[in-house]
Amino acid sequence: MDTTCDILISGGGIAGLTAAAAFGAAGFDVICVDPAPPITTRDAAGSDLRTTAFLQPAQGLLVQCGLWARLEPHAMPLEIMRIVDAGGERAEPRITRDFKASEISDLPFGWNLPNWLLRRELVALLAGMDRVDFRPGTGTTSLFTRTGQARVGLSDGSRVTTRLVVAADGRDSPMREAAGIDVAVRHYGQKALAFAVTHEVPHNNVSIEVHRSGGPFTMVPLPDYQGRPSSAIVWMERGPRANELLKLDDASFEAEMTTRSCGLLGTLTLASRRTIWPIISQSADRMAGQRLALMAEAAHVVPPIGAQGLNMSLGDLRVLLELAKQHELGSANMLEAYHKARIRDVKLRVLGIDLLNRASMVSARPLRDVRAAGLSALYSLAPVRHMLMTMGLGVR
Repeated sequence: MDTTCDILISGGGIAGLTAAAAFGAAGFDVICVDPAPPITTRDAAGSDLRTTAFLQPAQGLLVQCGLWARLEPHAMPLEIMRIVDAGGERAEPRITRDFKASEISDLPFGWNLPNWLLRRELVALLAGMDRVDFRPGTGTTSLFTRTGQARVGLSDGSRVTTRLVVAADGRDSPMREAAGIDVAVRHYGQKALAFAVTHEVPHNNVSIEVHRSGGPFTMVPLPDYQGRPSSAIVWMERGPRANELLKLDDASFEAEMTTRSCGLLGTLTLASRRTIWPIISQSADRMAGQRLALMAEAAHVVPPIGAQGLNMSLGDLRVLLELAKQHELGSANMLEAYHKARIRDVKLRVLGIDLLNRASMVSARPLRDVRAAGLSALYSLAPVRHMLMTMGLGVR
């Protein structure tokens, strides 16, 4: 069976589902497909235990597409981003610097939510949108483009004719590959462990990033769990060390993570299973092809530092939405304007996060000392500190 639509979105992750909601709310007829049905409960096998911090610029987009009203009751505000250098002989803080949202805004830096919950609320929102046809369990298999339209083959044997294809289908994007767009990839030899914990000390809406070696240990506020303060953890380490940690029994792992956290929130107790994934940095040579726009991890992948990943994706979406209202949908002019509007910011952020990650990995004591001195120097200059916070939010 062949169908037509304004926009075909390949990918039903958080970015793809948000794009479907945003374009549907803007009046476009949208089909969104993904080969894997979304997992929308916390403790189900395969659920995504990572969290996403929606930074300030993202909130307006979420309000616009009707999602924020569903998310706000579950969202934890991030008032302070605390950077801790623990690169001395022992795992203990030697330099702590607080970046406070109140210095630059009346709003928090952002709001943190679990990824499984985001999928749940997005699926529920899309179910009530007449202009959006979400097809979980169906993937894209082929792409044929012409000047005036694109034709996409689906895994159920059907085809869709559309004016614009949005590739939000991950770092191994089949639509990007079908269009012949190359990517540059950096491998770090790192992996990240993601899980939830409870702890003794309240987090007070403070996100904490502890730097020692191997990569940052990041604790991001969550709502209380079973009556105790709770946080989401992303623990980046070199691959062999991460694999060792994954295999530890719960008691041994809890001891290791409490030590790595420098005890800043007291004793940490596992409140979920552990998940692991490899860390890479990746960027596409172009943000668009004929009748095709790349967004999210199809266009750029960065290590989980500074809440940049999904917020870069929503930056892509904001630009696409604006251009869709100004140009013929999917036209060469629209897609060239999209590429030019996004490519420089994407390249700069990928490079910047690459440098931050490399700095966080250093193990030699002199280099750790240089990192600590650099943190103090940047923080001590208020204009520089404010500029870094504004840049981190993605505010222009």
